[in-house]
Amino acid sequence: MNERNYGELQGLNKADIITKYGEAQVTLWRRSYDETPPGGESLKDTEARVMPYFNETICEKMKQGLNVLIVAHGNSLRSIVKNLDAINDKDIINLNIATGSIYLYRFDSDLKVMKKKVI
Repeated sequence: MNERNYGELQGLNKADIITKYGEAQVTLWRRSYDETPPGGESLKDTEARVMPYFNETICEKMKQGLNVLIVAHGNSLRSIVKNLDAINDKDIINLNIATGSIYLYRFDSDLKVMKKKVI
């Protein structure tokens, strides 16, 4: 799953961007649901790309009784966790998935989350 596109900010130094636009604006671009960096994607846009794949491909594997390991970039994962944990658009700004962290979900037969563990 491709990471979200940061548009004109792609590949730039985060400290330089904060100096130019301010920390509050950069935080909105990086963590909010529907703020879009110049020429880039919001988390909402990323979710629109990721969740159909999750629902059609990954969920299908789980319905077959298979265990699935998802390794992806932070915002792709934030999109999935937002949906699995029913995090609203406003509160998603507080979700940071640390690099290398593991989110282990167990589902019932209807693919409803029964248990979650963060390792």
